[in-house]
Amino acid sequence: MIFFYIWFIVIKKLEETIMIEPYGKLAVEWHRYYKGKIGVTIKTPITSYEDLAILYAPGVAQPCIEINEDKEKIYEYTNVGNFVAVITDGSRVLGLGNIGRAGMPVIEAKALLFKYLGDIDAFPIFISTQDPDEIVQAVKWISQSFGGVNLEDIDAPKCFGIYERLSNELDIPVFHDDQHGTAIVVLAALKNALKLVGKKLKELHIVMVGAGTASLASAKLLIEAGANAEDMIIVDSKGILYQGRPDMDKYKAEMAEKTNRRMLKGSLRDALKGADVAIALSKPGPGVLTGDMISTMADKPIIFALANPTPEIPPEEALEAGAKIVATGRADYPNQINNSICFPAVFRGLLDVRARGVNTSIMLAAAYEIGRYAEEQGLKENHILPTMMDTDLYPRVAAAVGRAAIESGVARVKHTYEELMEKAQLRISRYRRTLQLLMREGIIPPPPTIKPPAQP
Repeated sequence: MIFFYIWFIVIKKLEETIMIEPYGKLAVEWHRYYKGKIGVTIKTPITSYEDLAILYAPGVAQPCIEINEDKEKIYEYTNVGNFVAVITDGSRVLGLGNIGRAGMPVIEAKALLFKYLGDIDAFPIFISTQDPDEIVQAVKWISQSFGGVNLEDIDAPKCFGIYERLSNELDIPVFHDDQHGTAIVVLAALKNALKLVGKKLKELHIVMVGAGTASLASAKLLIEAGANAEDMIIVDSKGILYQGRPDMDKYKAEMAEKTNRRMLKGSLRDALKGADVAIALSKPGPGVLTGDMISTMADKPIIFALANPTPEIPPEEALEAGAKIVATGRADYPNQINNSICFPAVFRGLLDVRARGVNTSIMLAAAYEIGRYAEEQGLKENHILPTMMDTDLYPRVAAAVGRAAIESGVARVKHTYEELMEKAQLRISRYRRTLQLLMREGIIPPPPTIKPPAQP
C-alpha cells in the first residue's frame, strides 16, 4: 500500500512538471539573461546641462512649492497618478504556496503586464512580514507615492481583512487581483458561455469548487450580477458550506448564510449532482474534479477548471464526460480565463479619472465590456473570452471602468467616454511603439533561445 502511495505522488509530480515544460526551462533562461523583466526609464529629453538644471536643481524647487500650495498639482507635475504598487508577502503564490520572496518573478511579471497592456508604471514590492497589521501599516506608509495599490499572492483569510482595511483607510483604489480580477473574468466568461448553451444566469445551479480568495470573490460578483444565491453551493476541502457548519472562518460563514438555502450537506460529488456550472478555483489537479462527477451534472454542463499550473481536471477528460464548454487558467488550452485581460485595463481606467476606490459597479462594467468584446469577435465553444494579445480590448475596458467610476461617484476628475477611450488608446499604443523601437534598435536584445512552441 505504501509503495502505491509513493508511486502516485511521483506520477503526480511528473505530470505537474510536464504541464510546466517547455515554458519552465525557457523562463529560467530568459530571466537569467535579462536579469528580470522591468526597469525604470526616463520620460523627458536631456540634451544639455541646462536641461538638468530645469529637471533637477534649481528648477525642481518651483513645482515643489506649487504642490505644497495645491496638493492636487502632484498629479500634474509628477508621475504619481500613473504609479501602482504591486504588494505581496509571498504567502500564496500561484500553485506554489508560501514561498515568500521567491515569488518576486510573479509580481515583476505583473508589473510587466501593467506596462505592456496598460502603460502603467507598476512597482513590485515584497513586504518581509506576513503579519496583516504590519502589511497594512507598510502599505499606508508608502501609499502617497502611488495612484493605486494592487494586492497580490496573499493567503486567505487574512487577504480579505487587509483589503477591507486598506480600502477604508486609503483614498486611492485598492484592487486585490486574486479576488477582483478573477471575479471579473469569471463573470465575463460565464455570461458568454451561457449564450452558447442557452441558459440564464438567474436560473443556474452553480457549484463553486474551493472556498478561498478567488472563489468567494467570484461567488459574490456572480450574485451581484444576478446569479441565484440560494441555489449556489460552495465546497471547501471539508465539504459543502452550510449555515451553522462549524470550523468556518467568518468569510466562509458569511457566504454560507447567503447560499445553499436547501442546507445541502456532503461532499463535492453530492454538490455537483444536477448542477449546471462548476467553477473550480481550488488546488492543482488532476483528480479534484473527475469525469464521473461531471457525468452527474445537468445537460450541457459548463466547467471552469482554473487551478494553476495544473487544472482540477484535464479538459479532454471533462469534455469526454459530457461537458459542453470547458475553460482553464492555462494559455496552452482554449478558453483561458486569466486576470491579465482585466487588471491593466481596470487600473488604466481608475487612474485616468483619479478614482478614490473600486466598487461593484466598476467590476461589473469591466466584466461586461470584456464579454462584449469576445461576443463581437464571435462566440464559439472554444472561444468565450479575448486573449492578452487582443490589444483593442484594453482601451475599451479602461473607458468603461472610467465611466463607471464617474457615474458611481468615486472619480476625482470627469471625462466623457470618448475622451477616456482616446486617452487610453493613445497611451497604450504609444508604449507599444516605444517597445517595438527599443527591440528594433537592439537596445532590448532578442532572447537567448527560440520562442515556445505555437499554441494548439
